Amino acid sequence: MTEEIKTQIIFRLEENTPRIEKCLVELSEAEVWQRPNPALNSIGNLILHLCGNITQYAVSSLGSAPDTRDRDAEFAATGGFSKAELLEKLRQTVANAVDSIRNADASELMRMRLVQGFEMSGIGIMVHVCEHYSYHTGQIAFWTKMLKNKDLGFYAGLDLNVKNQ
Repeated sequence: MTEEIKTQIIFRLEENTPRIEKCLVELSEAEVWQRPNPALNSIGNLILHLCGNITQYAVSSLGSAPDTRDRDAEFAATGGFSKAELLEKLRQTVANAVDSIRNADASELMRMRLVQGFEMSGIGIMVHVCEHYSYHTGQIAFWTKMLKNKDLGFYAGLDLNVKNQ
């Protein structure tokens, strides 16, 4: 059962990265760092935040690497990375997380630990990383659609009205 959980989590993680890439293709370098208002983050901030969060949870805690996250810097940044650099940083982060998930054995998936002040199992960490990545991918897609007034075609070519069997 744990292998199926890992397979599904990895599938969803790897599904989100191309969606963010589609957004970045649509945006200018300046738009990536544009904030909708002072209370919201830019897409650049969200990508840095995803890299920090995924690393802290999956790579550091589940994968037993040092926790070097500077969460405040993720949100304070107003530039410093191009679209290509952000995408590469995200791809590498997700690849590292996937490796940590693949390499976690059943005992690591059940072991409780503190991450960012929260007590959770390895399975809890995987679920958090997956849902957190999806949550912010949706925010990035929404902001891109607002800026560009266009559908991003995530489901182009699929009939989403097919009934369950």
